[in-house]
Amino acid sequence: MSNKIYDVLIVGGGPIGLACGVEAGKAGLDYVIIEKGALTNSIFNYPINMTFFSTSDRLEMAGIPFMSIGNKPNRTEALEYYRRIFSHFDLKVKLYEAVETLEKKEELFEVKTSKGIYLTKNIVMATGFYDLPNLMNIPGEDLPKVHHYYKEPWPFINQKIVVVGGANSAVDAALETWRKGAEVTMILLDEEVDQAVKYWVRPDIVNRIKEGSIKAYTKSRLKEIREHEVVIATSEGEVTIENDFVLAMTGYKPNFSLLKQLGVKLSEDEKCQPQYNELSHESNVPGVYLAGVVCGGLNTREFFIENSVVHAGMIMADIAEKIN
Repeated sequence: MSNKIYDVLIVGGGPIGLACGVEAGKAGLDYVIIEKGALTNSIFNYPINMTFFSTSDRLEMAGIPFMSIGNKPNRTEALEYYRRIFSHFDLKVKLYEAVETLEKKEELFEVKTSKGIYLTKNIVMATGFYDLPNLMNIPGEDLPKVHHYYKEPWPFINQKIVVVGGANSAVDAALETWRKGAEVTMILLDEEVDQAVKYWVRPDIVNRIKEGSIKAYTKSRLKEIREHEVVIATSEGEVTIENDFVLAMTGYKPNFSLLKQLGVKLSEDEKCQPQYNELSHESNVPGVYLAGVVCGGLNTREFFIENSVVHAGMIMADIAEKIN
């Protein structure tokens, strides 16, 4: 363990974590960013052909223009943009280093990672929500043919695919795999796909379902997954169909375990929202700050990159004022 004491340690090297690093540098704070995977690891794990809902100008940060070929950037353009942010500001990021434990020791926090131990006066949790999928908790969910992340359509050519979910990820997976020759069945809890699906994509999936190119069981849920088939509970009874792969696009949730280690309180309702000051973004634990989508708890649609970048400046201003 080094004797070095940081002013602030930022957990998470996604867009909001990088924004926190930029603002920490501007405030003259000694900081480090710890990221368990690649730079902007969540975006790296997005589907290869994904297009953002937001326009590139709304994703800009730190005065660096975000140039994209189309009005809405794709995954590759976003990865390059955030690489440029990292390079331009010479951000202090430790990659492929997972935070394992966080503990308050007198006036400092001790952060143990897969590669070392750090001491810091403050911690910023910018961990996002893409790392833990919402499990269906049904028999067979642990079979190798079940995927909670979708990358590209090529492995599913000429395969019988079940896509669980009706939001953007599910719709993108269903359309892409169908266009590459998969036999696609969607399982929707509601009567139709989510109204919030990207407006330029939703008519496509609605028409594919209407014409029968993609089969959809509405008001239904997946009940059991077997090696070569699945059981679907529908409003008219159980249905068993042949199946090669299940793409469970059931959404994701924040990793609350690190927050709980620090003693951050969560609301007792269905949102499980962490407690924090909306002006400073400091949690109920002095010295522990929250940035980005983690602020919304299980309500992961409340915060996005474009409305969370401002958290970085609020947090670093508060920390700088306390230290100085």
